[in-house]
Amino acid sequence: MLNLKSVVVSALLFATVLAVPVAEATGLATCDSGDPAGWQKPEALQSQLEDKGWKVNRIKEDGGCYEVYAIDGDGERVEAYFHPVTLEPVPLEDDD
Repeated sequence: MLNLKSVVVSALLFATVLAVPVAEATGLATCDSGDPAGWQKPEALQSQLEDKGWKVNRIKEDGGCYEVYAIDGDGERVEAYFHPVTLEPVPLEDDD
């Protein structure tokens, strides 16, 4: 027979597991980018964007793409995705 203490401890452990955030892709874009060993370095993308007048704040991997947070050449805040092999822009997926 279960005692109250073991039920409470089990419930707390279960709630803790549910509360831990899981790192996952946002689903805004995905890239069929292959082995990361074949990717260009994020610094190459940053240099390419800075040459276009962007101020890059952060580059991270998301959905097999590089996700970039930056201020573009027009002074607009942008979140953009780029293929890590070609460094070409990746269109966002529709929510439809």
